[in-house]
Amino acid sequence: MYEIKRLENGLENIDGFYFGGVNSGFKKEGNDLGFIRSSEPVDISSVFTSNKFQAAPIRHFLKKRQNFRTNFILLNSKNANAMTGEAGINDIDEIFKNLSKNINLVNPVMSSTGVIGYRLKKEKIISAFDKFDFDSRDSNGVVGAIMTTDSFKKEIAVSVKFDDKKEFKIAAICKGAGMINPSLATMLCFILTDANISKPDMDELLKEACESSFNAVSVDGDTSTNDTVMLLTSRKSGVYDKEAFKEALKLITKELALMLVKDGEGATKVVEFNISGALNLKEAEHAAKALSNSLLVKTAIFGEDPNWGRIASTIGASGVECDEDKLEIYYDDVLVYDKFHKELDEKRELAAHQVMKKPSYTISCNLNVGDAQFSAYGCDLGHKYVSINADYRS
Repeated sequence: MYEIKRLENGLENIDGFYFGGVNSGFKKEGNDLGFIRSSEPVDISSVFTSNKFQAAPIRHFLKKRQNFRTNFILLNSKNANAMTGEAGINDIDEIFKNLSKNINLVNPVMSSTGVIGYRLKKEKIISAFDKFDFDSRDSNGVVGAIMTTDSFKKEIAVSVKFDDKKEFKIAAICKGAGMINPSLATMLCFILTDANISKPDMDELLKEACESSFNAVSVDGDTSTNDTVMLLTSRKSGVYDKEAFKEALKLITKELALMLVKDGEGATKVVEFNISGALNLKEAEHAAKALSNSLLVKTAIFGEDPNWGRIASTIGASGVECDEDKLEIYYDDVLVYDKFHKELDEKRELAAHQVMKKPSYTISCNLNVGDAQFSAYGCDLGHKYVSINADYRS
């Protein structure tokens, strides 16, 4: 048996890594250049954006031999180094060539976020290297270096403790608040662990965790060029259990994904769309995502309009198996539609409107044609919108 417990602070919980950030001049104030360093080369697993115009840092990473090990990640904000061609990749090599004068590098990796279409200002980055304390363990410093439109820092750490008192830990930092769509978000996420996990398990479990968290996130329908999730392990604890690691990693990635939802630019409400009674899991997921991405539904949430017709219309247009005489729609516990209540009377309309004024609530739709269920979570953004799809079962 094991217990997963939240820890205070962030990356500081993981032995074998060092991290920090400085201001290199990209931002007027606050850190804009950061690093994550390991005391020795470590395995690294990654998941990247599905955008075909992948940014130079991702292309630089993918040029390396398969299953390489690294001891250094350089991070920057304000400049995505995307759509910069081979020159953008060469800029990274030049930056690391200069950094190697300060510290020993093994297969260094770079990750960037910011404006697309501009070459990196290499001189600013290189001149900032002397400011780094490569032995620091400042989680706030590095998470600040990757924040752009984020309104709060996103970090989490957990311990996984077993009955024999042995334990391993996982911690992560993340950035992202806008331009978010399934196939990751405009986001960078770096996950560190001291678990004695194998590289194949790292690859398998990271991909699986992303599918039910970051790869189910949507804000405004755009998929970025720089989306990146990386997992590194120092193996310092010497402890590992696959099922426990799987559960803890999914907890971390889902919580970070929900932070992206809550930090959606202009967001004021978090809404759950729950589809139940669907023919199968695929149809439940499809209907829930249709609701979370519908312009009609977005504007209804922003305007606090309890018009159930927008919900029903979107489900019907999604192409899933459904029947108007079987459909049931609730706003929290307020019934707004079933075959006996096809007109929204004044009393129920007022009750539903009061639900929609709350900072968070659930719109539940039972299709009553099967047993599958899927929930999609979202928030209003005025004319923008964010949703995360997770928590599914059949």
